Amino acid sequence: MKLQTSNKAQPDVIENPLGKMTALLKDDLSAVNDLILERMQSDVTIIPQLAGHLIAAGGKRIRPILTLASTALFGYRGTRQHKLSACVEFIHTATLLHDDVVDDSTRRRGRASANALFGNEAAVLVGDFLFSRSFQLMVEDGSLDILRILSTASAVIAEGEVLQLSTANDIETTWEQYLRVIRSKTAELFASACEVGAVVAGGSPSECQAMRDYGMNLGIAFQISDDVLDYSSSEKSIGKSVGDDFKEGKMTLPVIRAVAEADADERRFWNRCMTDLQQKDGDFQEALALIGKYDALKSSLVEAGRYAELGKKALKGVPDNPLRQHLSDLIVFAVKREY
Repeated sequence: MKLQTSNKAQPDVIENPLGKMTALLKDDLSAVNDLILERMQSDVTIIPQLAGHLIAAGGKRIRPILTLASTALFGYRGTRQHKLSACVEFIHTATLLHDDVVDDSTRRRGRASANALFGNEAAVLVGDFLFSRSFQLMVEDGSLDILRILSTASAVIAEGEVLQLSTANDIETTWEQYLRVIRSKTAELFASACEVGAVVAGGSPSECQAMRDYGMNLGIAFQISDDVLDYSSSEKSIGKSVGDDFKEGKMTLPVIRAVAEADADERRFWNRCMTDLQQKDGDFQEALALIGKYDALKSSLVEAGRYAELGKKALKGVPDNPLRQHLSDLIVFAVKREY
């Protein structure tokens, strides 16, 4: 794909740039979707049924789009990015299946979760199957650098999942601990998705690092914003039950900020609701009031915006063309979105 240089100024209002990116990359994305459908097949019928239920729910495909965009950004004309984009999506889908089991979630993307329909055991094992498929795709690509990047990402994501368990229900959780969780659990795959695209396209070491830095900052900004939405959005808009993080006692940034400012009575409230999980009617509304009292949603989004700026700065180290502008718009949208 040949891309022209763009010197357009950043618009004041950012619309969702994924539509524009999807249009630019539609042929590549179609090839990736075909490959995903092909590689999730198995003679064990429950595997394609369960995996297909989640994949057909129509996720945003942000991670594979990042890999495709990263390769196109550098003018790459081959097809290696298709398998690697499918690989990234399989890793992501596997983690979603495992997440929903750990969190005992019943909804995903506005539909019944796979574990709710097929059972926890099947969801975990199909997640393992998708991880295995992702490694097959890495091996087929044949690059040790790619294998290193994506296998490391898989290990870091698993560490993040375990670390999140250790901080769940602990109102003493710090910003530093929370940041380590979201770096590992979410941002690592964003970073790796961007990095492998640049590597495949033959980017220089500094360009590959720039794309990794962009993806890492995008992932952090995206996750902070996602955690804010759990206290500020609606079930219809975000495709899951609002307040799930509160019900599960997850220590996300809005709560961490509110707890840090809490008086003795408020800390007792947070301890009862988050640590002991002894919640009653009206507690979520009380939590919203306390979060609002200390402007915790606003301060969390300010933090997300700081990482968005770091991501935009990283993009200065890669070729200037329309895709770079779309990537810049994407990281701004990640913070300002309402779903």
